[in-house]
Amino acid sequence: MNKFLIVLLVFVLQLTSQSQTAPQRPRILGIDHVSFYTTAPDGVKKLYGDVLGLTAAEPVEPGGTLRYLAGAQWVGYSPAPDPKSTDRMDHVAFRTDNIAALRKYLVAQGIKVSQIQGRSDHSLFFVVNDPEGHKVEFVERTQSPPAPAAEAVSRHMIHTGFVIYHRDAEDHFYRDLLGFRLYWHGHAKPDTSDDWVAMQVPDGTDWLEYMLNQPQHMDLQLTGVMNHISFGVADMKKAQAIMEKHGWKAHGDEQAEIGKDGKWQLDVFDPDLSRVELMEFKNVQKPCCNDFTGPHPTE
Repeated sequence: MNKFLIVLLVFVLQLTSQSQTAPQRPRILGIDHVSFYTTAPDGVKKLYGDVLGLTAAEPVEPGGTLRYLAGAQWVGYSPAPDPKSTDRMDHVAFRTDNIAALRKYLVAQGIKVSQIQGRSDHSLFFVVNDPEGHKVEFVERTQSPPAPAAEAVSRHMIHTGFVIYHRDAEDHFYRDLLGFRLYWHGHAKPDTSDDWVAMQVPDGTDWLEYMLNQPQHMDLQLTGVMNHISFGVADMKKAQAIMEKHGWKAHGDEQAEIGKDGKWQLDVFDPDLSRVELMEFKNVQKPCCNDFTGPHPTE
């Protein structure tokens, strides 16, 4: 056997060994749930149960008191441990179909993760902090979700977002390690850097929105605008009509408008000023800054 063939054989054996020992990242399918804190649970019930028409469910997280279903996803609330804190978002959670393999993959990448735990809804999960300390859960579900409420404004939470200060570090975590991919990015003013970056999960259409260029110290109102969730709707006029039937009226900042991404959107706010955005699945105008590079979500 000549020298070239020996070198080639060694190279192939090394690749085979690496492929056998390095765990592959399993699928990340979408948003599972998002949890917030509240100082006014009655106001949360009015917003999610009465205005948005989502079905209430028993809490499954320790300390949780309120939970509302949007199709297979949910939004949870627990009492605010520090009412003076300006951040009411507790954590975001993404769904996988192989929790054990995903944990093994992250550990192999040098990421510190919790042990896998179970909940009363028969889901399995583990917790990790991203580079900026945002608490992120990954969840595997074994049971089918209950049927959505007949007059729910939405059955699909299409994205969640929070403030990011170090985009390179977050990109390494979400894009390079977890496989999230760019969906859209834009800015509020011409010829400026991105203010919003939408990163879709690798195996679905839900996305995480980086909220960029914000001050280090924000009050409750600004933090609530930035750390938010968004429910998808097919037709904003029909969604607004359902809300109006439930007693809601457009006022102040709660008005339908076309966003910079060319999609109809409407913001409502919980009692602690955390933003709950309604957004049409597809844009009706050309986006301001960049075209979409991924598939749009659907109901």
